[in-house]
Amino acid sequence: MALNPFSSGTRLRDMIRAIRACKTAAEERAVVRRECAAIRAAISGDGQDLRHRNMAKLMFIHMLGYPTHFGQMECLKLIAAAGYPEKRIGYLGLMLLLDERQEVLMLVTNSLKQDLNHSNQFIVGLALCALGNICSAEMARDLAPEVERLMRSRDANTKKKAALCSVRIVRKVPDLAENFMGLAVSLLKEKHHGVLISAVQLCTELCKASKDALGYLRKNCIEGLVRILRDVSNSSYAPEYDVAGISDPFLHIRVLKLMRMLGQGDADCSDYMNDILAQVATKTESNKNAGNAILYECVETIMGIEATSGLRVLAINILGRFLSNRDNNIRYVALNILMRAITVDAQAVQRHRVTILECVKDADASIRKRALELVYLLVNDTNVKPLTKELVDYLQVADPDFKEDLTAKICSIAEKFSQEKLWYLDQMFKVLSLAGNHVKDDVWHALIVVISNASELQGYSVRSLYTALQAYSEQGSLLRVAVWCIGEYGEMLVNNVGMLEAEAPITVTESDAVDAVELGLNRYSPDVTTRSMCLVALLKLSSRFPSMSERIKQIVAQNKENMVLELQQRSIEFGSIIQRHQSIRSSLLERMPVLDEATYLVKRASATQATIPAYKPAAVTPGGLKLPNGVAKPAVAPLVDLLDLSSDDAPATSAASATTAPSDFLQDLLGIGGTNLSTAGAPSSASTDILMDLLSMGSSLSQNGLPSPAQEKKPVSAAPQVGSLVPEPMDLLGSLSSSASISGTKSTIAAPQAVDLLDGLSPRLEDTRPSITAFQSATLKITFDIRKQPGKPQETIIHATFTNLTSSNYTDFVFQAAVPKFIQLRLDPASGNIVPANGKGSVTQGFSVTNNQHGQKPLAMRIRMSYKVNGEDRLEQGQVSNFPPGV
Repeated sequence: MALNPFSSGTRLRDMIRAIRACKTAAEERAVVRRECAAIRAAISGDGQDLRHRNMAKLMFIHMLGYPTHFGQMECLKLIAAAGYPEKRIGYLGLMLLLDERQEVLMLVTNSLKQDLNHSNQFIVGLALCALGNICSAEMARDLAPEVERLMRSRDANTKKKAALCSVRIVRKVPDLAENFMGLAVSLLKEKHHGVLISAVQLCTELCKASKDALGYLRKNCIEGLVRILRDVSNSSYAPEYDVAGISDPFLHIRVLKLMRMLGQGDADCSDYMNDILAQVATKTESNKNAGNAILYECVETIMGIEATSGLRVLAINILGRFLSNRDNNIRYVALNILMRAITVDAQAVQRHRVTILECVKDADASIRKRALELVYLLVNDTNVKPLTKELVDYLQVADPDFKEDLTAKICSIAEKFSQEKLWYLDQMFKVLSLAGNHVKDDVWHALIVVISNASELQGYSVRSLYTALQAYSEQGSLLRVAVWCIGEYGEMLVNNVGMLEAEAPITVTESDAVDAVELGLNRYSPDVTTRSMCLVALLKLSSRFPSMSERIKQIVAQNKENMVLELQQRSIEFGSIIQRHQSIRSSLLERMPVLDEATYLVKRASATQATIPAYKPAAVTPGGLKLPNGVAKPAVAPLVDLLDLSSDDAPATSAASATTAPSDFLQDLLGIGGTNLSTAGAPSSASTDILMDLLSMGSSLSQNGLPSPAQEKKPVSAAPQVGSLVPEPMDLLGSLSSSASISGTKSTIAAPQAVDLLDGLSPRLEDTRPSITAFQSATLKITFDIRKQPGKPQETIIHATFTNLTSSNYTDFVFQAAVPKFIQLRLDPASGNIVPANGKGSVTQGFSVTNNQHGQKPLAMRIRMSYKVNGEDRLEQGQVSNFPPGV
């Protein structure tokens, strides 16, 4: 009688053939659906003879991704059967169709216990295999004694399966680890490699599960592991364990991993295994993949234990050989281990520097990147120059995708390890020339800060940048730095000022300098930042080169109708300065003050977590520092963050000097938003008014951000500071006249009667308020003397007195303050930076605050004092909120 081709009596191979013959997914689902229906019918009809066949078909259907939960109970029935074939299919279905989360699994515990005590070793093996794959914590506790008993069996296959089952039990119930410690050590004395691998794996799991087990195994199994490793290394050829001429590399690797766990942090164990590790490292062949696997694990073990220095050098030399291997995987893992090894023995890694540099040029992108990271870790003060030269040379031929990482590493190396600014500048100029488009903004910002501080190298810098610009004008970052330098030091470029001994003179005319800036203005039309810098540079060159003023005016005028408001406004206002205000142009466009390098580095480090460059400016005192352009500017102490006192997210104001530290030097250079650098000690302006930025005279037109149109079209109500300029409604420059006099370090500008720029500067009677103790600790006392000027309720003048209460002098004393964004703060230079001991003298410092929400919000500030006591840095900080009413 013929069977239905889709009945439960269909053989497994016929069902598989029918499924594979399906041409569509829908057809396959129909076949599976019919077969599952037939199996359900057979299950409900209690078809005993075909139960194992149905289970085999269900497992295949499960592997195809179809639901087969209705066959779970059939597994239990097959496991409970007496015959081996039924139990085999039952246990296979149990492991495949169920997991430890299934409640049905609890019903199989008794069957497992019976099979673990069965006289047939194959049935015992089936039960151990199933238990080791799916047992839950409850099953592990119930059946652990049976597994322990089987680990003492005479049959090697049973011992192996019992040991592997023990691994699962220890993972599920770590408290049972102590029951298996002695058994695991005893299994290490076996000769069968399968049993040894299982025992080593069990020991490894015990070490992870319990510290007590780790200590026990360190005392009792290290000798056995050394013996196993020696025997397997020195054993003759055995076909059953041989892999590509290497005797059982799997046992090698398992033993080495366990040795690493036992030897980590234990000098005695490490010393005991040093000899065998050296033997494995020297005798293992490296021309086969199996041998390389053993060597890799041996190196990992040597670097992980308390090995001797000679053994570490041997391990690193093996990694050096790996770097010359043709297999990319081997080279990559070698680079990975070397990155960890450099913290252990940097000198040994340095010997392979040449090979590592070759890996930077590898065709594989992952190897290039890893090798570059390793080279970065290899750099130190002695090899920084040759390594940097190699990287810069490779930058010329590097893939575009790799240039960004490469330039970032070169720039970081140059900043971190440069011991002289000339070398640093040379490397940065090369990087900008070869990969300027891949250089990040903070890198060339830092370069401008360095050039600003290196007065003796400014002429060399502008000439080098001009020469590089002629050959690499397409590099954006190079153009920005070159344009800035040409605008600031154009006369040095034309007159070859500040020539170095090894520098060859170049011939550059005023017209050539303007051509270079004009080229950048025209080439980078979409880049607002670059074009803005070019316009500023052209304006400054109109003052440096009076004969080129007319041409510069024509170039600037080309942007008067630009669609970008920033460029349009600059063009109109710059043109007005060139044409109508020649009398003040030279003073207006003098060189930028020296940018505060220390503050910039601290801000950059706090923002990017980058390493502060090795070169550092000379320390300056709060008393002030004379800059090349004659502006007296007190030193800005590194103030990272004193926290805003308001609930808003406004940045804290650094008020360590009369000129507020700029939050972004690029914004100061360009005048595009942000805080502007004041040249006359006035508060920094948050307005984006370009003229205000150029003159550095503007009062703050808004609290934080852009001024409103209403603010732009009416005079500022607050009294201006010395050197400030109040714009008229229609003409920003209308208040300037040819009779304006510029003298000294401050600008006193005569203005028409309609706008009295010096209003409020005449002496007036002051309203003195009671003094307050702003801060007092066991070491320091600060007193504030408070004064108010009539007619200016928002402004408060404070005179701070700092008294030392200890018996040691305070040196390098710096006072810093931060206020909420609705308050403006201006500090004057301190009277000194040494506070005498025992209150026998004091340091004073004046400052003024303007509360723009006077009457609505009280005056408050955070203060911080940094100083040194016997060369040791100290820091104190607090909050001042006890100001008298009406302040």
